[in-house]
Amino acid sequence: MCGRYTLLVERETLEERFDARFADGPSGFEPRYNMAPGQRLPVITNDEPGTIRRLEWGLVPSWAEDDSGGIINARAETVGEKPTFREAYERRRCLVPADGFYEWVETESGKQPYRVTFEDDRVFALAGLWERWESDEATTQTGLEAFGGGVDEAAADGSDGPLETFTIVTTEPNDLVADLHHRMAVILEPGTEREWLTADDPSDLLEPHPADEMRAYPVSRAVNDPSVDEPSLVEPLETG
Repeated sequence: MCGRYTLLVERETLEERFDARFADGPSGFEPRYNMAPGQRLPVITNDEPGTIRRLEWGLVPSWAEDDSGGIINARAETVGEKPTFREAYERRRCLVPADGFYEWVETESGKQPYRVTFEDDRVFALAGLWERWESDEATTQTGLEAFGGGVDEAAADGSDGPLETFTIVTTEPNDLVADLHHRMAVILEPGTEREWLTADDPSDLLEPHPADEMRAYPVSRAVNDPSVDEPSLVEPLETG
């Protein structure tokens, strides 16, 4: 699965990389070292490809009775079939900017987190789906408390109206990630990002990214706490 990820670049670099601008203007985005479920995070949706918006991580289908139990990952093998994701897969896809993600490995002393990234620390796009959910009472939504996603950014900015959420699509792991976990997030090649947003059938894009030019290294277990978001989290852990 993909349960945490990073995005360390400055706003200007991110906007240039995706040829898109933040919807909330030139301020408000800082490098993130521990992006977690329940937080409102940058995504680029198919209906506004020139805009970087902030959606809440944990997809809530439009037909759900309430906004609880948002789903953070969708399996590529069944994403076009399961009712939770089927409509979003057909009509509401998104790019999730990242430059690394965390996976955990069982050890004798407990779970050890690893950060997976490219050797050149490039920014890439994860394949995502998004949804819009609105309460019958049209009340303000507060998000995924059950995930413990650190700062409640939805409440912090006082946003009202429909709850917009996203999920990250996962697939079989490549040779590198297979040593850490049995699933990995779908990483899109830059040349296929727009295809993911617009294609009638993008299923051929949901393959594991080759391990070439990728690396994985152990990091501090402080990343286990979603409220911790600081540069030390991405520093390689001293071993041996």
